Amino acid sequence: MKNFEKVNEENTNSNIIEKIMTNKLIKKFCTKEVILYVVFGILTTLVNIGSFYIMTSLLHFDDNFANNIAIVLAVLVAYFTNKDLVFHSEAKGFGEKFVEFCKFILGRLLTMFIESIGGSLLFKYVPILPIISKCIITVVVIILNFFISKFFAFKTTSKN
Repeated sequence: MKNFEKVNEENTNSNIIEKIMTNKLIKKFCTKEVILYVVFGILTTLVNIGSFYIMTSLLHFDDNFANNIAIVLAVLVAYFTNKDLVFHSEAKGFGEKFVEFCKFILGRLLTMFIESIGGSLLFKYVPILPIISKCIITVVVIILNFFISKFFAFKTTSKN
């Protein structure tokens, strides 16, 4: 009886996975580009939150100062991974690459401002640990950064 239940459970699990994978919305958003963005976004987030944690917990830096330094470190990691590995920038020559870098930085300055103000407000007015506040605002910023990079910063062809 247990073997039948196990086989039945495996069939149910594979049916659920099959339904999820055939969902049009999932197919639309689970592209190679999105998956790579998520993978390198996780890396960038680890740099951001990890450096924030080290600076606040081990080095005893001010929350806001550490937050801003963590953001700068994460932006540098994000630029290089997004440019080459996620969006496969096709910018040619110094001029195009410089404009692309400026657009990327401009977009990140916007989200850095949002992250800095949002972090300050959460740190001050929300009665939760600063690291939890940092995680919440980071999720919002990651989503904003994807759209800014995809539609504003990097020069790519439609096949990418």
